[in-house]
Amino acid sequence: MAPDHLYDLTIIGGGPAGLSAAIYAARGALKTLVLERALPGGQVQNTMAVENYPGFPEISGAELGEKFHEHARKFGAEIRIASVRDVSFDGMVQVDTDGGMIYTRAALVATGARWRHMQVAGEEPYLGRGVSSCAVCDGFFYRDKDVVVVGGGDSAVEEGVYLTRYAKSVTIIHRRDTLRAQKILQGRARNNPKVTFLWNTIVSEVLGDEQHVTGVRLHDIVADRDYDLPTDGVFVYIGTVPNTDFLHGKVEVDEQGFIKADCCFRTSMPGVFTAGDVRSGAWRQIVVVAAEGALAVREIELYLAEEALAGAEDVWQTHPHSRG
Repeated sequence: MAPDHLYDLTIIGGGPAGLSAAIYAARGALKTLVLERALPGGQVQNTMAVENYPGFPEISGAELGEKFHEHARKFGAEIRIASVRDVSFDGMVQVDTDGGMIYTRAALVATGARWRHMQVAGEEPYLGRGVSSCAVCDGFFYRDKDVVVVGGGDSAVEEGVYLTRYAKSVTIIHRRDTLRAQKILQGRARNNPKVTFLWNTIVSEVLGDEQHVTGVRLHDIVADRDYDLPTDGVFVYIGTVPNTDFLHGKVEVDEQGFIKADCCFRTSMPGVFTAGDVRSGAWRQIVVVAAEGALAVREIELYLAEEALAGAEDVWQTHPHSRG
C-alpha cells in the first residue's frame, strides 16, 4: 500500500541543477519536493559575480541562487531544509532524512560537491581561523593584510582577484607553471598590481600561533627546496569532493566518488537519477548544470510514465475483467 504522502519527485540538493529540475517538474504538474541542507542555491551562493549566465551580464551568486529558489516556489515546488541520511529502493524510492522518511516515485540526486582540502599539517586546526575556501564570505576580514590563494583554476584566480578588494597583497600558489583558468580571468589577475604568482610550488604546512594563521611552509618543486612565507590567510581552491556520503555506496560511482549515470541521467539504483556537479563527467558551469536538471526531469517523466504503464498492465493481468 502506498503511503499517504507520496511525491512524484524528490530532489536532493537545492543548487542550480536541483532548482532548475524543480522548476520543470513542478511546472509539469509533478508533485515535487526539494531537500536542501543549507541555503538554496548551493555553492553559487559563495560566488562573487556570475558573468556567463544567459540574460544576466553580471549578477551575484547569492542573487542568482535566490532567483532560482523563487522561480521553483512560483510553480509549486515544496522546498524543505533537511539533511538526507540514506536513500533506498523497495518498490519505490525511500529517502531517510533527519525530519523523517520520505516516499517518492523517483529521486534526483543533485547534491553538488564541496571544496577539497589540501590535507597538510596545520590546515584543519586553522579552518575558520585563517584557512578558508570562500573569499566572498571571509574577504572582508583580510583588509590591508597579505593572503595566499592555492590553486590554478577558475575559482582560484577569480577569488584571488576578488580578494584584492580588501587584501594588501594576494599570492597565487600553483603546483604547475601555467594556469588552468579561463584566459579572461588570467588576464585580470596578471594585470592586477596586487597579485603575484608562485609557480611549481605546493603548500606543505600551514603555520600559526595557535590562534591565527601566520604563514605557510612551501616546497619549490623545481628547486627542491622548502621555505616559509608569512601570510595572514590561506584560501584553498584545489578541486572538489562530491557530496555522496549519504548514499553509503549503494549507487555506482567513479574513482573520485562522483555518481555514474547513463545518457538518461539514470544511476544504478532504480528510480534514482542524478544531475549537476555530483554527476561523473559533468562540466561544472552553472548554465550547464541547470540545463542538466531540466533534461533529467524529461527523463524522469518518461520513467514515471513507463512505471505507471507497467503498473496498469500488472493490474490488468491480475484482474483481466477490469478493462470494462
